[in-house]
Amino acid sequence: MDIIRSPEQMQTRAADYHRQGRTIAFVPTMGSLHAGHAQLVKLARQHADVVVASIFVNPLQFGVNEDFSRYPRALDSDSELLLQHKADVLFAPAVADMYPHGTAQTSFVEVPELANELEGAHRPGHFRGVATVVAKLFHMTQPHTALFGEKDYQQLLVIRHMVRDLNFPIQVISVPTVRDADGVALSSRNAYLSAALRARAPLLYQTLRHVKEQVQSGVTDFAMLEKQASSDLQAGGFVPDYLTIRHAHTLAAPQSHTENLVILAAARLGETRLIDNLQIGPI
Repeated sequence: MDIIRSPEQMQTRAADYHRQGRTIAFVPTMGSLHAGHAQLVKLARQHADVVVASIFVNPLQFGVNEDFSRYPRALDSDSELLLQHKADVLFAPAVADMYPHGTAQTSFVEVPELANELEGAHRPGHFRGVATVVAKLFHMTQPHTALFGEKDYQQLLVIRHMVRDLNFPIQVISVPTVRDADGVALSSRNAYLSAALRARAPLLYQTLRHVKEQVQSGVTDFAMLEKQASSDLQAGGFVPDYLTIRHAHTLAAPQSHTENLVILAAARLGETRLIDNLQIGPI
């Protein structure tokens, strides 16, 4: 596996692959890799001749007082995981290489409306930072396919809309959330949890499952379900930012339980903010 740090070198390598007629699958990450990332790389191998993974902790998507400075970084162990799962290239640029004129002076990519809901409302500017860095990474890696986990569901929709609106010739592939045995969605931020808080963490997934079961059983009072689920989380020691049932493709408020729906939640457990979701097909 080659490690490339220069954006220019990455673009040259990608152009070489294209000239050779080789297809590229891209897995963008912020590092601190786990089994969920490994699954993305494994599936990427099935979709292309070459697998490129990136590791870049993007300052643009972190707000004031968020965890950019302490976000876990483990390039050596991350490289070992990527090598084990047969990635061909690790692209690991520095902030100064990605934003040579500074983050305050860079051009931005924004996805209107969708990026201002839920996570966007609670983390202003977050999705502008995500869309901007992913667009830059797409230009540098020139992939035919790109794989994203469904745990960051709203992010997945934002990327899909950006790819559509900006005519990127890229197939976006979504990969189901990988979970621990107790249902907790794998996340690099889970490392922040103490043992006592980690023992409480499964309640988030359990609550989402309960809401899903209620909807599937025919309950149509979504507002009541949302309120009760938030109360259940609070009783279990969480501080919810939101728990909501939305249309799975637009994140609009649903008109009926026969639509494709998704339950999305974000809640703090101690100092750690966890997000999760469950999709519900038409009933």
